[in-house]
Amino acid sequence: MTKTILLVDDAAVIRQVSSMKLRQQGYDIIEACDGNDALEKIKGVNIDLVVTDINMPELDGIGLIKELRNKEEFKHTPIIVLSTLSQKEKVEEGKMAGASGWLFKPFDAAALIKAIKKFLP
Repeated sequence: MTKTILLVDDAAVIRQVSSMKLRQQGYDIIEACDGNDALEKIKGVNIDLVVTDINMPELDGIGLIKELRNKEEFKHTPIIVLSTLSQKEKVEEGKMAGASGWLFKPFDAAALIKAIKKFLP
């Protein structure tokens, strides 16, 4: 069965490149430009993993992680943060909110795929 990944980033180029690489790996991708957009697009959809940026307009990545963790169906869904933010405090805040892993931008597709395969073997 095909796994579905929610990819949330306000940078269209990051979404496009990442989506293309992940689709080549056989994943279904739902793209969203911020946390609010993501929450709208996943209503009634089974998501196997979330990849989210932190700095986004409307609802940022930390807020999105908290919202997802408050929903029963997303309590155990792996969430990988993909961000330029590498400050220890921000990483800790993400982990406290419920992030499962953290990748720093710039990143290459191989690193993203490797991180995803840890959660979706």
